[in-house]
Amino acid sequence: MNLLTPVPLSTRYSHFGNTRIGRILVVDDSADNSFLLQAILEEEGYKVEVADNGFEALIKIEAAPPDLLLLDVMMPGMDGYEVTRRIRQNTTLPFIPILLITAYAQPSVVEGLDMGADDFIRKPIEFEELLARVRSLLRLKYSVDERDQIAREREDFVSRLTHDLRTPLVAADRMLTLFQQGALGELSAEMQEAIATMARSNQNLLDMVGTLLEVYRYEAGRKNLSFIPVDLVVLIQEVMEELRPLAKDRNIEMQFDCEQDTMEIMGDRLELRRTIMNLLGNAIKFTDRGGIFVRLKARNSEAEPLPDGKVVLEVEDTGLGIASEERLTIFERFRQGSNRRSGSGLGLYLSRRILEAHSGTIEVKSELGQGSTFTVCLPRRQDGTQ
Repeated sequence: MNLLTPVPLSTRYSHFGNTRIGRILVVDDSADNSFLLQAILEEEGYKVEVADNGFEALIKIEAAPPDLLLLDVMMPGMDGYEVTRRIRQNTTLPFIPILLITAYAQPSVVEGLDMGADDFIRKPIEFEELLARVRSLLRLKYSVDERDQIAREREDFVSRLTHDLRTPLVAADRMLTLFQQGALGELSAEMQEAIATMARSNQNLLDMVGTLLEVYRYEAGRKNLSFIPVDLVVLIQEVMEELRPLAKDRNIEMQFDCEQDTMEIMGDRLELRRTIMNLLGNAIKFTDRGGIFVRLKARNSEAEPLPDGKVVLEVEDTGLGIASEERLTIFERFRQGSNRRSGSGLGLYLSRRILEAHSGTIEVKSELGQGSTFTVCLPRRQDGTQ
């Protein structure tokens, strides 16, 4: 079957207006088809390479990812569907639009799109249709690349900014500590109170900057986790003891219920501690009376079956509760609640990212005026020690 239908030379004109020269890889086991496509596309100003089969194409893509892939569906050894699947599974590759070339009907098109192809064109190929689809997919490629570049620049900027902000805040914290310790002279009661207020505000800023930095580390894929066996029972007890004075000042009771003396998972202890600290800290912040009840469960029971191989942590409070419309977005970043006590809107978002990195989940059940229950589900350590 001829690949291209004849087109009079008088109708051929270049639409190549982008200053970036598109790099296109043509993959076809027919040398004649590859030659025709290469000649036509190079006439339009594109840089074109060819590959005779799927294996050669994958090698070329690994070495130098193209801006666009023109891929024949039916090839011996490895067909276009398999090439598409492997490209989409390779997370180290940038986004590469894939245009499938097929002589078959609708079912093959559906299969290709399901595999991750972006568009298709049927043989025999109309010249103008081919160029239109190429231009369209290259515009998509440039748009995605520009978006990703803006995102990277934003993440780099925020990362540098938060690092730079920490330096003066840490210096101010140390200076305020010296004042409070009397190292720079005796202070009046009024000055001590004022400096204590300044120290708390400065610490809040430090915490906010630290949280923002952690958020962007996760989003930029630059967060390195150290997975070790972590005893959740011990970790929760440590956090509760640290926060107990704060709860006592607010006349809030804290209770911990666990069915086992030890319960280990594999995780990054510091990040898990950050998550538990955030959940309990929020519970204290938004509770005026009553108590906070922490439960850790791992055994299945007929009354309350748990997912196989999972550990479930529940943090329940008798606090203000969360409105239904806010529950839908509470784990998104910068989503502050309507309550005046709400913080930056980053804590729960970061907690969700941490738990996802541990193959875990977090959910919330709440009603206004009736408290909230946050439920964390994490994989149990599978080494037979429990």
